[in-house]
This record gives sequence, structure tokens and C-alpha cells, in this order.
Amino acid sequence: MSSFQVVNYIRRLLKVKKVGHTGTLDPGAAGVLPICVGKATRIVPYLIEADKTYVAEMTLGISTTSQDAGGETENLDFDVQISPKHLADAFSKFLGKIQQIPPMASAVRVDGQRLYELERQGITVDRKPRQVVIKEMHINKIWPEEPYLQFGSRILFEVSCSKGTYVRTLCSNLGKELGTVAHMSFLVRTRSGNFQIQQGFTLEEIEEKVQQRDYSFILPIEEALPEFPKVTASPYVEQKIRNGNYVTMDDLISTVKDLTVGDEVLLMNLSGELLALATIRWKDGLICQPTRVLKGV
Repeated sequence: MSSFQVVNYIRRLLKVKKVGHTGTLDPGAAGVLPICVGKATRIVPYLIEADKTYVAEMTLGISTTSQDAGGETENLDFDVQISPKHLADAFSKFLGKIQQIPPMASAVRVDGQRLYELERQGITVDRKPRQVVIKEMHINKIWPEEPYLQFGSRILFEVSCSKGTYVRTLCSNLGKELGTVAHMSFLVRTRSGNFQIQQGFTLEEIEEKVQQRDYSFILPIEEALPEFPKVTASPYVEQKIRNGNYVTMDDLISTVKDLTVGDEVLLMNLSGELLALATIRWKDGLICQPTRVLKGV
């Protein structure tokens, strides 16, 4: 399934119009795909920015047209002979800020068209390199366990990276660094922002819960933004907040110390309901300006 198909599935299952995902997961991949439902779709832009963690498998000696197992075989290199140390050295060179050219089989737009749409028409266009950040990489296992990596050797590794990172492009570039060709033969996303795969539900599990009228799998919006401190507004200013108007620090019943201009907070009411995301600004003193009103959406 594509991420878009998952959104449509959830929309039909929950009978909710507003549903959105927080970062495309390729049809050939599995793993964590946070879905925002109803008024939670207002926070999608915040969640898309989150770092991701993947477990991937790279196969040496074989390149494909899509850089993953879904493409057609492009090149074969039967003369692969790479030491584990050479492999580790190559991995270390891709840590930090790197440049990637988006693959043609991707959802990036060029002149208003998705690259994968152009690829289906047999059209290849120039793509500008994009900067991404590789935070961590760890080699977990190598198959088969031989003194040297050869044609068909597979490397299972974990990578934590910024949004917009193409792990299949990373595998392809690692192959070039090793003096051979390679493709990504497996991918699962184990983390997206604060959400871990252990917290996830399969679509089958979600459907079963809905049939039982158990909606405990839907988390409160504030759990998606744990880094945002909570402040509680007086009942007298709830209507102002609903209208998107700012409130002063005196309008807050409880707050956190040391709030300063630019801080982002969760504006709650006395019942513990999230009213809005807000930013601390200055207007003859500190004010709390709603940026995304959530109550009643």
C-alpha cells in the first residue's frame, strides 16, 4: 500500500473526512506511519519535520533502476571483494550532512510533476542535490559471515536521519563508495519523531478495535508534541483563544517558568483539553499567541 491508500483506508474505517499522514512511506517499505485524524491534521506540518529511524538491508553487486528491490536489475558486479573494515570506513563517511540526488522513483515534484510520474513515461530529468543529515548508522549483521563481502552479500544496518533522506539512495551511494554497485533490498521504519514501532498497530488490528468500538489506539494530540510545555488558560479567555486572539501571561492559570519569546506551548483548558498551539511573543509584555486553534475543529 502507498501512504495515500493508508489515509483513505483510515478515512473510510473511521468515517472521518480529515485524515493525513506525517511523512510518505514507500509502498515497498513497512513500519511506522503516524496518521493524524480530525483536528489533529492541524499539526501535520510539525510532525513531518521529525527525524526518522530505519532498519535497512543493502545487497552488494546488484544495482536497480529504482535503487531498491522493486526496480529492474541495472548492473551486476560479480567481482566484489570488500573487507569488513573497508565497509565500516565507507559507512563512517556518510555520517553528518550529506548531499543526495532524489531518485526518479520518488514523490519529489519538478516543474509541478512528481518524479515517479515522469519515470513511468520513460522521462528522466535533472534533479538538484538536497542536503540531509545522517545522525547515526550502525551495522547490525552481515550475510553470509565470510572473511570478505562478495557478490550478493547483504548488510543489515540501522540509520537515524533527518526528514527527506532516501535510504535507497544511501545504499546506492554506499555501493559507489565501496567501488561496486548496491541496492536497498529491505526497509522498515522503526521510529518517526516520538513514535516507536512498538507503539504501532497494523491496519487489521485497528479494524478489529473499531468493530469493538475501542478507540484507545487514537492518542491525544499533545502526546505527539511532548517537547511543547503545557500552559493552562483561564475559562474567561477560552473564547478569545478559539477566535485566534492572543492572551497575556495574567490570563494563564498555570504556566512553566522561564518562558521567553519564540517558545512554543500547548494551550490547555481547566479540563485538560488542548485548545491551541501557541507561540510566546512580545506586545508590551509577554503574550501567548495561538498559531493553530484546535478546539471545536
